[in-house]
Amino acid sequence: MQTKPEERRAAVDGDDVLMSLRDVQVHYQLRGGNLARLFGMDTGTVKAVDGVNIQLRKGEVLGLVGESGSGKTTLGRALLGLVGTTAGNIEYQGRSLGDLSQKQLRAIRRELQMVFQDPHAALNPSMDIETAVGHPLLIHKLADKSDVRSRVVDALELVGLAPAERYLNKFPSDLSGGQKQRAVLARAIVLNPVLLVADEPVSALDMSVRAKILQLMLDLKENLNLTYVYITHDLATAKFFCDRVAIMYLGRIVEIGDTDQIFAEPKHPYTQSLLKAIPDPDPDKDVSDDLPRGEIPDAASPPLGCAFHPRCPFAFDMCGWESRDLRTLIETHWLTRGEGAFEDERSDVESLDELDVPAHRALVRPGQGASAHDVEQLLERIREEDPDEPLWRGVRSQTTSDQGVAVEFYEGEDPALRRVDNVDVACHLYPPPD
Repeated sequence: MQTKPEERRAAVDGDDVLMSLRDVQVHYQLRGGNLARLFGMDTGTVKAVDGVNIQLRKGEVLGLVGESGSGKTTLGRALLGLVGTTAGNIEYQGRSLGDLSQKQLRAIRRELQMVFQDPHAALNPSMDIETAVGHPLLIHKLADKSDVRSRVVDALELVGLAPAERYLNKFPSDLSGGQKQRAVLARAIVLNPVLLVADEPVSALDMSVRAKILQLMLDLKENLNLTYVYITHDLATAKFFCDRVAIMYLGRIVEIGDTDQIFAEPKHPYTQSLLKAIPDPDPDKDVSDDLPRGEIPDAASPPLGCAFHPRCPFAFDMCGWESRDLRTLIETHWLTRGEGAFEDERSDVESLDELDVPAHRALVRPGQGASAHDVEQLLERIREEDPDEPLWRGVRSQTTSDQGVAVEFYEGEDPALRRVDNVDVACHLYPPPD
């Protein structure tokens, strides 16, 4: 019988914290070339996770939602100690994972398991199902060889692979996609875990079996007292499956709260855009025309101020406009106006590469044979084409000199999460209380 989301949420004890994350960061140093490494030059850092604070409650399903590159998978792996944290602290039932030895961490991993996105890749093709599901029991010395089969049979029965004897000697290649994912779930629960981190567990499956696997996971949660962290880019499944949802963007949480509340009244512009992007089966309804423009930025060089500001239709002065945004605007103008505009105007400006250095001041230099007045006119034409372009709200001043046109932007701030109508949101549209 399917459990209603509101019934699941009512059963969650808000004061019963299973895992706590405080300012968690996971940064990766870019390798660079041999010369850069030889002289110790800074090759840059990818901020995959950049200051995340979450309290995971026992018995709940917390969804981590975001586009590819948002950091949700890295955060999920950090919860299990599969990737090291650069800074911050992760506590599991009051114990800091960063303070544990490898031996102690290995013991805790019996209680923290992961379900991977691709069930075919997660299973060893040379192992039969009995061996694959029972292998964790032998690794953690929780059963001897004589007891393994009975434990495997129990796990397979729980995930719906029944009668289990039909599947014990089969190999992954003998199973369908849904059966493989059930086998992966059996392997995850055979250790009697407390927490399951499920990384896109149904995205590789046919649509006909997705709902069945999600319902199975809910049944396992009730029967085994599990807690889930559900990683997905699909808000539709998150609405069905999750008690709370954390919306991630470029390594940060921009909105977190009860699933029903976020779907009914999304606060952050990014959350609003994600909800509008959910496909509607009604053929008479048009696709929303205010989806986020552009793509998720490079985590090695994130935008100044609010990371979402280059794509946000509501961005204003304190959101953090910069030189790179101006370059994008000029190039978008040439792209939309066509080849003729590019040929006529490209010679008015020098190379725009100088604008690639993140700064709140952008100097657009005139090209050879052009003047600063030509640059000024180009910017004016761009502004007249779309006076509502959010970038113009961030311009503090614009001055013309012999060098070119200097555009000064207001210095933006990176917004922190703050409480707004029972959800936490990081957006300047919601100023902190006085």
